Amino acid sequence: MIKVSVLYPQSAGAAFDMGYYLGKHIPMVQQKLGKACKSVSVEQGVAGGAPGAPPAFVAMAHLVFDSKDAFEKAFGPHAETILGDIPNYTKIQPVIQISDVKL
Repeated sequence: MIKVSVLYPQSAGAAFDMGYYLGKHIPMVQQKLGKACKSVSVEQGVAGGAPGAPPAFVAMAHLVFDSKDAFEKAFGPHAETILGDIPNYTKIQPVIQISDVKL
């Protein structure tokens, strides 16, 4: 099983429309990826590790797939639409990581 993590780094003045993200972007992503996407979770950063420190990331999304190949086949045909929606909720450039889930 693999997890695709989409991380939105914190920066001064970083704006992120969580309402749009949860209400429009994520449902659209789920619809486009279909059954290949086994689960989705979204997190909103609230604090860093040290007292009073800001979170490292404003938001994170984690999408689970059976394999890297399953992700690529599902995402590829819709990449332009999914990525093209980013400016509707943020100007933050996301960091994407694909991980092999061990536990």
